[in-house]
Amino acid sequence: MAGYVFLSPFLLGFMGITAIPMLYSLYLSFTNYELLGKTSDWIGFDNYKELFTNDLQFWHAVRVTLVYALVAVPLKLAAALGVAMLLNRERRGTGLFRGLFYLPSLLGGSVAVAIIWQAMFDRNGAFNSLLAVFGIEGKPWVNDPDWALETIILLGMWQFGAPMVIFLAGLKQVPQELYEAAAVDGASGWRRFINITLPMLSPVIFFNLVLETIHGFQGFTSAFVISGGTGGPTDSTLMYTLQLYIRAFTEFEMGSASAMAWVFLLTIGLLTMVLFSTGRMWVHYADEEG
Repeated sequence: MAGYVFLSPFLLGFMGITAIPMLYSLYLSFTNYELLGKTSDWIGFDNYKELFTNDLQFWHAVRVTLVYALVAVPLKLAAALGVAMLLNRERRGTGLFRGLFYLPSLLGGSVAVAIIWQAMFDRNGAFNSLLAVFGIEGKPWVNDPDWALETIILLGMWQFGAPMVIFLAGLKQVPQELYEAAAVDGASGWRRFINITLPMLSPVIFFNLVLETIHGFQGFTSAFVISGGTGGPTDSTLMYTLQLYIRAFTEFEMGSASAMAWVFLLTIGLLTMVLFSTGRMWVHYADEEG
């Protein structure tokens, strides 16, 4: 009883804020409930059928989100690993640079940074001013359908501080004797990276890959701010979570939005299972034999 008393703040919060709302949203996904309407009839799987068969906006949002995740996540992890390797050596000022590179991860999800990013890549923004120095004519990057998503991808890549710190901690655990033995055998820097660094870092790479893949599919703030909450221009930044938000709080179709949310949850769960199942083939742990 004493244990449950001490757990009660968490249990009450979990039930009231997470579990009960999730179960209620599951119920709403089988109804045609509208946020401002009185309709709440049970319609079974009609919302799910509509999403997969007739909802073109749904599939467009899926494509945009896939492009974002498949491009932003590898670039982010590559940048994080590259900078971590540069900062792995103890030199004067290394601690300062580690803090500076980590700082964007603390601010990257904020609305203020998204607004600044939008201003930087506007027609009269700082990026075009920099291009003008080299005689290159700029574009309204955030208002161009061909480049708006790329600016959001660049913002996502810029937030590599958190995985960088994790990579840096992993690099500290790699025995230096392995590098010394490889250098004695005449292995080049690239061979040492391929045959020592990557295998020894594979658990850390897997950890970052799972987390950043989930975060990539959950992208919302930057797309919402830069597009003004519309997914524009011409739906080029209409990511899945933004379309879910529009469906729920702009179009007030809460039943359909709840169905989208559960499809999203199941997709993320399935994707995580795939990553864990395939990770066995390339993730190596130090205490494993063979």
